[in-house]
Amino acid sequence: MTVMKKNICTQALITLFLSCFSSSFGAFAQVSATYPDKPIKIIVSFTAGGTTDILAREVSNQLSIKWKVPVIVENKAGAAGNLGTETVGHAPADGYTLLASSIGPVSINPTLFKSLAVNPQVSLQPIAMLGEIPSVLVVPSTIDVNNWKDFVQYTKANSDNLNYSSTGIGTAAHLVGYLFAHKTHMNATHIPYKGAEATRDLVAGRISFMFATAPSVIPLIKAGQLIPVAVSSKKRMSTLPNVPTLGEVGVDLTTSTWFGLFGPSGMSPSLTKKINEAVVQILTSSDVKSKLNDLGVDPIAMTSAEFTKYVRDDYSMWAPIVKASGAKPE
Repeated sequence: MTVMKKNICTQALITLFLSCFSSSFGAFAQVSATYPDKPIKIIVSFTAGGTTDILAREVSNQLSIKWKVPVIVENKAGAAGNLGTETVGHAPADGYTLLASSIGPVSINPTLFKSLAVNPQVSLQPIAMLGEIPSVLVVPSTIDVNNWKDFVQYTKANSDNLNYSSTGIGTAAHLVGYLFAHKTHMNATHIPYKGAEATRDLVAGRISFMFATAPSVIPLIKAGQLIPVAVSSKKRMSTLPNVPTLGEVGVDLTTSTWFGLFGPSGMSPSLTKKINEAVVQILTSSDVKSKLNDLGVDPIAMTSAEFTKYVRDDYSMWAPIVKASGAKPE
């Protein structure tokens, strides 16, 4: 009789467990099937007007149309992009709070900062690559420089008074400028700014040069306010076909800035895949691809797994460069 009671109790517990598991699984499946059913927020780690912001707004507009829910972009600049990372790293992993970020906060900051409230390499789930963009070496139109040859002559004539701006200490703009100065044996002072403000003094002629992402400076180039001297990509940009690569002018430096979409770690694989597939579909559509190409952006389709590996590899590549540069956070 005792054995029979134990068996009955055991069977009851198993039945209860299976019932709860089935109920939970059914609820999870239902949430995945109905996502999204309320507004989504995309946090941008930088100020409005920069490349990350431009890409985030294009993707958010397309997602709003596709999913028929508001997809709102919110700029949370500060602490070299760490503020946006913290916001999303602490958010629920339900896909309703996402992050549009780039190489600086994700690949560089874990080495640049001794401690972080949220480590992006641990607390973020890479969802989708948005694109890669080469840096453009630009100078103000207020100086007598129209091409690479002019630029070399200018730097030699002003060797004791050269500087370059960036969107912040430890950002890609800073480190590419550092590598460029190192490889060309140039004595140039780094002047950090906050986000897109970096181009203001450059246009005014108070800065000698800058390595900027194409979307942030092409309008200024078209307006005649900035002059492109070289690009950091392996091949020339279709939007700047007459501008040589650094390799063509004899500088051994090839690099690009990437931008991506992230969520909090702990997101379910099915949710991550759903968002990834939607973003990839948007980026590969002819209209969006053409629009981004005109801005100098090369949209790249990756699965979330491929993008995760890309982010980890990029972090490993930049870590020793950050250390060698001696960059210290403000």
